[in-house]
Amino acid sequence: MRTENLLVELGTEELPPKALKNLGQAFADNVKAILEAEGFEFANIRFFAAPRRLAVMVDALVERQADKQVEKRGPAVSAAFDADGNPTKAAMGWASANGITVEQAERLVTDKGEWLLHKAFIEGLSIQRSLEKIINTAVSKLPIPKAMRWGDYSTQFIRPVHTLTALYGGEVIDISVLGKRSARTIQGHRFHGESTFELSHANDYETQLTAHYVVASFSKRAQIIAQRLNEKANELGLHADYDQSLLEEIAALVEWPVILTATFDKAFLEVPKEALIYTMKDDQKYVPLLNNDGSLANTFLFVSNIESRDPEQVVKGNEKVIRPRLADAEFFYKTDCKTSLESRLDKLETILFQKQLGTLKEKAERLSALAASIASIIDADAQQSARAGLLAKADLVSNMVLEFPDVQGAMGKYYALNDGEDSAVAVAIEEHYLPRFSGDDLPSSKVSAAVSLADKLDTLIGIFGIGQLPKGDKDPFALRRAAIGIIRIINDLKLTLQTQDIVEQAIAVYGSKLSNPDTGQQVTNFLLTRLHNLLLEEGFTHDVVQSVSELTPASIIDFVNRVKAVQAFKQNDACEALAAANKRVANILAKQNMTAAVAAPISENLLVENEEVALFNAIVSVSPEVAHHFDDGAYDAVLATLAKLRSPIDAFFDSVMVMADDEAIRNNRLSILLELRKLFTKVADISVLV
Repeated sequence: MRTENLLVELGTEELPPKALKNLGQAFADNVKAILEAEGFEFANIRFFAAPRRLAVMVDALVERQADKQVEKRGPAVSAAFDADGNPTKAAMGWASANGITVEQAERLVTDKGEWLLHKAFIEGLSIQRSLEKIINTAVSKLPIPKAMRWGDYSTQFIRPVHTLTALYGGEVIDISVLGKRSARTIQGHRFHGESTFELSHANDYETQLTAHYVVASFSKRAQIIAQRLNEKANELGLHADYDQSLLEEIAALVEWPVILTATFDKAFLEVPKEALIYTMKDDQKYVPLLNNDGSLANTFLFVSNIESRDPEQVVKGNEKVIRPRLADAEFFYKTDCKTSLESRLDKLETILFQKQLGTLKEKAERLSALAASIASIIDADAQQSARAGLLAKADLVSNMVLEFPDVQGAMGKYYALNDGEDSAVAVAIEEHYLPRFSGDDLPSSKVSAAVSLADKLDTLIGIFGIGQLPKGDKDPFALRRAAIGIIRIINDLKLTLQTQDIVEQAIAVYGSKLSNPDTGQQVTNFLLTRLHNLLLEEGFTHDVVQSVSELTPASIIDFVNRVKAVQAFKQNDACEALAAANKRVANILAKQNMTAAVAAPISENLLVENEEVALFNAIVSVSPEVAHHFDDGAYDAVLATLAKLRSPIDAFFDSVMVMADDEAIRNNRLSILLELRKLFTKVADISVLV
């Protein structure tokens, strides 16, 4: 069967840069899903996305669907004919709908009865007949944030569409999408070369566009930009400061990337670099350059969409654009430095944190108290932590942060240093937002950690405390992110904090503002659920994490250490047998309602069988060693010691009848099992591993 590469391109006005990559990927995903559902085979599918185009290339697409035979079952034979053997209306209607007569129908016989049957042959459709529906459906499902109309068209799309190209190999497939009929016409670069050209074959798409100054592939364009930025920075002996998000936004703004170098007045370097960098990146999509020590250079890079005959004019134009933005930052900074952070606290009374939970000033006061409390537990300076907590939100009412919101925290650090605050306090003000996202840095000191934990706990407790728990994908206060931040700080920095204790302290700081009586338990469960999920993402198995969850360890570090020990124990040859035995023990004890409260001490005088004597002696032998390792937190050693019990446990269950007729002997054997159960649930509930 014939196979060719299929190209479909929508030529548009400039598409929204922040949405471009997702639109391109969604277009390809939608087309792929529909082709697979319709039974069209192909080798691969790729998307192309540039400022003025969205396209998909389907490699080695078969021309036709496979033919197929479909069995269409009709009414039961008992209902298909009357008493005289004549077809009923039901039978004739079904036959007519299938284009046959009742007499032409076959019979389907099963153990449940007999039915009329028609085996219909369905010829596969060609891509020529199917493509219009496929593309229109794919386009209709694109994640368009805001559709628009243009001209006198009744159709809507994210931007006006000028061209539609649909080529199957070298053949134009005649389709209509968004009011446009397909052709070979492709838009070139807006300023270079021909404005449009005719594409003879789908396979020539990328090469022909390159010849017309367009790098069609989004990923290739981003790679080219990254490579050239790094090369230029290296030439200058500097480091290009950009992340993937900025790189992709720049790639979405240009079709033919050209890297140029510009400078700004060195006097602006007196302004904190975070504000200058924010201005360059966010407002202008420029790439700042850093010196080897991390300080900002007064040279920056930008990506032009044209190869200018006079690039110096382009450079001067961009330098002219950036100067007033940097001047604004300089003005805001110098103005802010005239007012201390502490004097800004009163302004926080005018900003609500949450209607039922009060103002940002109230939050700052809570942070101060809670940070000091946490600091005293983790051996941090409580006075510095309290001070940093109090001032942590003060920069939110500064001119700089009001103008450039992303520099909150960072500016608080600079203003604190300007006010003469302790450097630990200043750093904690900046770092109390950490970690802001997955993989972000953690606070660098215990003082910073105390304030960061206080901030996140305060938000968690407050929002849970008024009953506004996150539901589904709705989490307006980013509670999941706060919980993950708390877990990472405690675990990665090895902070000895009891989860329930810090939750209760945060509740106490709120006083009477909270209305949900289950706040403490709900927040604790919320944290444990996030921890459970994080551990699964790190590769620990569900049964291992669940075995530890059954015991609800008091601290996050303890929880993680237990999980690590149990995961390693699963590789022990004795694990499977011990887990099965523990499950058996747990079931026996549960059926007999045997708990520590009702169990009698084990009596050696009631030990009858050699195997129960051996198990009792083994338990007595390992118990001190288990206790020693447990007290040291050496959970792997605890489990390794318990593995020694495998043989006596197996022998016990092979030879000893637990439910003996003699009540005293029976209860004594249950007490042995209870002691065994207590040993095996010190680290985790091993029975869950079965």
